Amino acid sequence: QRILRLAELCRRLETEEEKVLPFYASSLAEWEQENARKALEMMPREPLAQVLQDYVGLERFWQRFNKAKLEEKALEQARAALAKRNQSLRGLLQEYLEGAAIIQKVP
Repeated sequence: QRILRLAELCRRLETEEEKVLPFYASSLAEWEQENARKALEMMPREPLAQVLQDYVGLERFWQRFNKAKLEEKALEQARAALAKRNQSLRGLLQEYLEGAAIIQKVP
């Protein structure tokens, strides 16, 4: 029930682009996509694979979850880079202000 509520919340928060283009572009070559399609059509022989077949409907949920996690990591990296740049600029500003203060005292 929790996953279904989260999925409903995700649907409400979708951007217009996600509503219009709900499918993600694949990074696989055409022949790799064909091989994957054939593998999905075959009936699984192992018990675990048979159980996983029941959860294929959650694939879209996991795609969105993974996309959100990747975006979160990218934002964390961007924030760290900006913090580093900010610290560098503060250091330069401090050096400039110290130099300006010394010049004013010299006359």
